[in-house]
Amino acid sequence: MMGSGIFISPQYVIATIGSPGASLVIWAFCGLIAMLGGLSYAELGTVIPDSGGEYIYMLRTSGRVVAFMFAFSFIAVMRPASATGIALSFAEYAVAPFYTGCPPPQLAVKCSAAGAIIVLALVNCLSSRLATIIQVVSTVVKVLALAVIILGGVVMLFDKGTENFENAFEGTNLRVSSFGIAFYQGLWSYDGWNTLNYLTEELKHPEKNLPRAVVIAISLVTGLYLLVNVSYLTVMTPKELISSSAVAVTWGNKVLGSWGWIMSIAAALSAFGSLNGTFFSGGRLCFVAAREGHMPDILSMAHVHRLTPSPALIFTTVVSLLVLIPGDFQSIVNFFSFTAWFFYGITLSGLLYLKIKKPELPRPYRVPIILPILVLIAAVFLVLAPIIDIPQIEYLYVTLFIFSGVIVYIPFIHYKLCPSLLTRLTIFLQLFLEVAPAEKNL
Repeated sequence: MMGSGIFISPQYVIATIGSPGASLVIWAFCGLIAMLGGLSYAELGTVIPDSGGEYIYMLRTSGRVVAFMFAFSFIAVMRPASATGIALSFAEYAVAPFYTGCPPPQLAVKCSAAGAIIVLALVNCLSSRLATIIQVVSTVVKVLALAVIILGGVVMLFDKGTENFENAFEGTNLRVSSFGIAFYQGLWSYDGWNTLNYLTEELKHPEKNLPRAVVIAISLVTGLYLLVNVSYLTVMTPKELISSSAVAVTWGNKVLGSWGWIMSIAAALSAFGSLNGTFFSGGRLCFVAAREGHMPDILSMAHVHRLTPSPALIFTTVVSLLVLIPGDFQSIVNFFSFTAWFFYGITLSGLLYLKIKKPELPRPYRVPIILPILVLIAAVFLVLAPIIDIPQIEYLYVTLFIFSGVIVYIPFIHYKLCPSLLTRLTIFLQLFLEVAPAEKNL
């Protein structure tokens, strides 16, 4: 969960919602939604203990067409968009020290982001060991950076006082779409809450340990995020926070003085590690969807010597670079979140269906029915809010793309058109990339 978002999302949250007090409320509610969602997913993971996350849950509760729509959207858009958003976070901090006092040019930012995507794709294709080392180092740097920001904020709070928090809710933007976009930006930083249920099969006494782990972990992350935001707002005025191109760098320059560049390096390494994690954890859904016949087999294959899921990584890299060309961080996060919460809502509807229609299924852990209902209401709000009072044509395009999965499913999956062409293409790519079917999840 603790990725690059906390270094870049705060300025977008406060810019959208309009006041420091409301932004802190948004961050707290994002943590609450993540916690309730994690608890609901925990029950779903014990009822359907198969790998594949939302895909397998939709397959069991909503049918093959809806499951394919999710796999199609996730592999073709959501995962590459997530990688692109994180790469832009890295690029903003990587180039910030070279453009002090002014925003960096978009060409420099996008070239740096493209370079990071290509480098990490190559690393993950060539060496899982090196990818693991990058992940460990970036995690340590990330934790140290957050600790410095929080401690620096405490010191500055005693020194400067709470002047930036006076009239904390003045100027709050009360439009429904503003709340929706602010939640998108905040929940981007909590992304990962929905993967906790992957551990249910391996836990001892999941009925006790799973909810305990969810509550403790997400509470800690929420507390850290709130403290980091308080530190930002203690050091900077809301206007300075909004106008900053790299908020951690601006914070570092004000608190650490000539050593402020350290925060730029720390935030860039943190984002670099998050991007690496996106590639590193890649192949599971491709494997499960291909096993069900919903994706080309080539996407689930691994290199015969290095055992890395290179076809899926190459595909993600190509789409990520295409998304990068027209996209900016805020729009990418908004469209990713819109798509993600559309499918989270369908998944939670499946949990409600199982609780009402199949109460006899074994459940090592269960939540009160009100929890998934509350998260489902939040999902519906998050899907509808951005288009209620300021509709944008881009959301229509995203919706049409999601449902275009049905058009792809009917001829190519249901009726299996052109199987010989796909078989020849698969054999060619197998030989060219030196890959073979994986025997287990990657």
